[in-house]
Amino acid sequence: MRQPGIGQRPSSPCIRAIVTASASPSPTGTSPDDRPDGSSGDTIVIDARNLTLALGRPPARTQILRGIDLTVRQGESVALLGPSGSGKSSLMALLSGMERPTGGSVSVAGLEFDRLSEDQLAIARRGRIGIILQAFHLLPTMTALENVAVPMELAGMAKPFARAEEELTAVGLGHRLTHYPSQLSGGEQQRVAIARALAPRPALLFADEPTGNLDGATGAAIMDLLFARHAAAGTTLFVITHDPALAARCGRVIALADGRIVSDNAAA
Repeated sequence: MRQPGIGQRPSSPCIRAIVTASASPSPTGTSPDDRPDGSSGDTIVIDARNLTLALGRPPARTQILRGIDLTVRQGESVALLGPSGSGKSSLMALLSGMERPTGGSVSVAGLEFDRLSEDQLAIARRGRIGIILQAFHLLPTMTALENVAVPMELAGMAKPFARAEEELTAVGLGHRLTHYPSQLSGGEQQRVAIARALAPRPALLFADEPTGNLDGATGAAIMDLLFARHAAAGTTLFVITHDPALAARCGRVIALADGRIVSDNAAA
């Protein structure tokens, strides 16, 4: 029997972007080799050239990103490190196809995102990109189990509810499957969002301050889960954070300030 709530059209653009990002089976990843940066080879999954983002109109126009050049290879774990207001989340939004650049170009898995229509972007994200945001963006009329199962059911994947239960259990919510978002704490809601992003096994995973709403112990466990997924399947992991300790767990650390890349180094 069809689970209640499944099939309702997500109402928020942000929710639609997250749900459609994984609404088809993902390409098979390649396990990383012994490279210091954790990459699995020379396959480029992200290629940004002179990327800019500006908001508003003159004379009140605000420049958010200024000439970003960035290449990320398959299997890398990359931290984008910077203080609040440095442009980290804006850059993630451009690289994941959730926002459009003002100038420059961005290609993801060989597709020129800056040239695609909104519908084409939604299709392009499917099976390629998983997105975890600091805000949860859960569907309020669906249980935790349903929130995770939606993308997989839309994709026609086998046993979506069993897969969703497995992922929720992995993030410590096996006992909260039938609870609605309003019945969950903030940390529990974020763990549902993380399970939703991981369940379809995306090739490229963006995590924007994924532990921002979690206590220390739970946050550490969640990051262990994300890095384990990266190591096992060769998923390219792109973590946005202001925490140098978290950034140091990645194979590569890119520092951003005032909308510009100021350093790009392998983690110590």
